[in-house]
Amino acid sequence: MSSTTADGASGITIEVTEAAADEALRLLDSEGMDTDEAGLRLFVQQGGCAGLSYGMRFDFEPEAEDTVFEHHGLRVFVDEASMNYIEGSRLDFEDGLQGEGFTVENPNVVSECGCGESFRT
Repeated sequence: MSSTTADGASGITIEVTEAAADEALRLLDSEGMDTDEAGLRLFVQQGGCAGLSYGMRFDFEPEAEDTVFEHHGLRVFVDEASMNYIEGSRLDFEDGLQGEGFTVENPNVVSECGCGESFRT
């Protein structure tokens, strides 16, 4: 397993805001998962009208080839293939008039679909 610290020691980074970490940790805890080992998996999958979309789920532990980021007490797991698309991204959690949810700000995106659910790099 490769590992990266929150300060980006390996030169590759995914930023996680405090709001996103707090919400993910709250959800992990509500699922009865050990936040010292478990984490949020952030990945890219085929789909959506622009070709690619983000996926997120909780995993009990990282896979052998994952890069693991730690921010504000949250462990984030990213597989090697997804890292090619989301390196340098910022994960946030927004709670506003348009609803609440996790968002990904990705500097690698060249276009997004109209609904904002999928993208192309």
